[in-house]
Amino acid sequence: MIIQSKSEIRTALLAYGAIGDEHNKALLSTQGMVLTAVCDTNSERLNAALQIAPNAKGFNDAQVMLESGEIDLVVVSTPPNTHFYWAKQALSRGINVVLEKPMALTTNECDELIALADASKLLLVVYQNRRFDADFVTIKSLIDSGEIGEVFHYESFVGGYSKPCSYWHSDVAVSGGAIFDWGSHFIDQILAVIASPLDHVTGLNQKRVWDHVTNADHAQVTLTFTDGVQAIFTNSDLAAARKPKYFILGTKGSIVGDWDLSAGDSVADLPAKISIHRANGSVEAIPLQSVKPYTFHESLVARINEGKTMSVTSAQSRDVVAIMQAAEESALKNGLPVAAKLLRA
Repeated sequence: MIIQSKSEIRTALLAYGAIGDEHNKALLSTQGMVLTAVCDTNSERLNAALQIAPNAKGFNDAQVMLESGEIDLVVVSTPPNTHFYWAKQALSRGINVVLEKPMALTTNECDELIALADASKLLLVVYQNRRFDADFVTIKSLIDSGEIGEVFHYESFVGGYSKPCSYWHSDVAVSGGAIFDWGSHFIDQILAVIASPLDHVTGLNQKRVWDHVTNADHAQVTLTFTDGVQAIFTNSDLAAARKPKYFILGTKGSIVGDWDLSAGDSVADLPAKISIHRANGSVEAIPLQSVKPYTFHESLVARINEGKTMSVTSAQSRDVVAIMQAAEESALKNGLPVAAKLLRA
């Protein structure tokens, strides 16, 4: 990758919703980055971005913004079915790219983007922000330190019993489906914890109640690794009784991450309450580790200006897509196992 001089990285935001606002605030707090351009077809969103960063230029045409010649890095926060197109447009113009989740909707698209970035010596990375959540960081630290021994069963769950929104998140053609929507977060977490080679994937999609949207009402992905370890991810809008956010079994104990129900409908945005259940029957509440904000964005600066390695890589996010794609293929076969072609061993 080309290492540029240690001037501020001129950054653009392509589409400005809630996640774009998060990136905007991160740029303001990260030394070495500056927001120089933002694009959205919605004038109210564009104005909201410029209130935070008044020196940035506003665009309503993404092609014009990318061709301005004043951008080193673009953060693509458009809907998932357009990630491939806009990433390719940016890379083809010599612009480094941060993509929102998922990286793309097929592994073929991911592989083409990775090849283009490598050939152009540009950065291509996905903002796997849930890798930096305090509850997951705490869980990973407990597992890595051997607190519950060897992990052999890992479950993560998101959802409840509620009518899905009618936005693009609930449209299969745009989001990729219920597996892709939240699986981009939780399957990435699974791969960050379990290093074993993957044997096969199974997936199931249930369509039972919510006919106003095309996403499945209940979706489940099971990853079976070559050493027998299993990981299960479930996304449900039909779960009147929520399972824990995390339920992890090890040879010396278990970790449970219970939902913090104090937020009501916003429960998914709060970190889980973590506890260790030990073999002797005792239960210990574990305080969440403190997580320095915007470490991902700091790592972008170190990568672009100094060539340092990032903890999140495009290959990892590509493998998440491969698993979700295999799960969707399995779901069409009523849950028959499918081998996902991963880059990692």
